[in-house]
Amino acid sequence: MNSKKKLKSWISAARLETIPLSTSGIIIGSFYSFFIQKFDIVIFILALLTAISYQVLSNFANDYGDGILGTDDNRIGPKRSIASGEILPSELKKAILINIFISVSLSYFLIKYSFGTNYYLLLIFLILSIFSVVAAIKYTMGKSPYGYKGFGDFFVFIFFGLISVMGSSFLYTLKLDFILLPIAISLGFLCVGVLNLNNIRDIENDKKMKKKTIPTRIGFKLSKYYHNLLIILPFLLTIFWSYQFSIYDYAIYESDNVTENFEISYNYFLIILALIPFIFHLIKVHFAKAPDEFRPLLKQLALSVFLYSILISIFLINESKFF
Repeated sequence: MNSKKKLKSWISAARLETIPLSTSGIIIGSFYSFFIQKFDIVIFILALLTAISYQVLSNFANDYGDGILGTDDNRIGPKRSIASGEILPSELKKAILINIFISVSLSYFLIKYSFGTNYYLLLIFLILSIFSVVAAIKYTMGKSPYGYKGFGDFFVFIFFGLISVMGSSFLYTLKLDFILLPIAISLGFLCVGVLNLNNIRDIENDKKMKKKTIPTRIGFKLSKYYHNLLIILPFLLTIFWSYQFSIYDYAIYESDNVTENFEISYNYFLIILALIPFIFHLIKVHFAKAPDEFRPLLKQLALSVFLYSILISIFLINESKFF
């Protein structure tokens, strides 16, 4: 295989299309810090690079684990690198080890910059970083991969939602801001929704490979109901958060004795705009009758979730006192 084709295979294995989803929580948490005037561009860049490195690590490990087990041989989606023979298992294993080093190094630089000599926080986040590496690898690799037991949804919710949003905000503020919790939960559910679509698409192949995802456990029809729940709950939580945020915003004005200047801005229409794509998505899911019909919906939902994070972030920027 020539070098150009090999490079293309590595880019394909890295699955760059998954990166926007993995950075969505970082973006929201970071621009919340902008809203409260705690933003730091160095933390933002390091946090993005760290999230990307973990996502690429997870993608390599997923490709390796499924490739070794033969799970990807007959999947509906695009062929993975090992299943297609484009990258050898030994090559991918080396890439995983290199990526572990990069991920842990970036994590260290990030938490060291954020926490300085606060060794208690350094230790906690370093342990969290190591746990993140283990979670990325054990999804499909090892003797008992949790992705084959239906625990993928739980870990995606924790890492892509709670840790991504709340953790990134903590890097700037050194405290947990629970005003972000509804959005962190919402983003977690939406990211689980992306995984669930992927699992619905692959339901028949996963059954053959005895991969016990949520869809293989509960069946195609109930998986659609489960998916509706994963989208509707964030919809409601985001509306609740916007109301909660307006009260929080007013409290900030009140503390500065400028309540006469406070008004609910047209900026809140950004939140409505962020939610509209999910309405159309639910309609498409309702009319999908077979697993292969979920393939185009996967990319659409991932982009909708990223757009959601961008619009929420723009909302936070516009609501800040910086402007």
